[in-house]
Amino acid sequence: MTRILGIDVGEARIGLALSDELGMLAHPLETVKTKEGNPIKTIAALVEREKIATVVIGLPRNMNGTYGPAAEKAKDFAAKLQKLTPCTVKFWDERLTTVAAQKQLHEAGRNVKNSRAVIDQAAAVLILQGYLDSLAGGIL
Repeated sequence: MTRILGIDVGEARIGLALSDELGMLAHPLETVKTKEGNPIKTIAALVEREKIATVVIGLPRNMNGTYGPAAEKAKDFAAKLQKLTPCTVKFWDERLTTVAAQKQLHEAGRNVKNSRAVIDQAAAVLILQGYLDSLAGGIL
């Protein structure tokens, strides 16, 4: 099985997570700063290097299920990435993933304020793990 990349698109940082070879577990990979270089080209190069066939991008929704400006930014990001890579791009509901990631880091004794880059990776892990779990459970 090819590996799957999970992405948490944010204003300042983009968190990345990568599945294991079996497609069962998501692992934090890295954080890409949006203001340094071209983050989409950086991620496209990663997709090519790791031979990733599927990218799962967190799609932010409001609590009532509607889409707001952050969702439009995620869709725009996906469209730009799709132009640079042959991989399949999918979206995954990411409501409250950053909040959950912050809580997990706090419970692990990490200072959330000093762990912003890690929070983005942890949010990407939650997005990707949710997607992987849905595949294992036959949801998709």
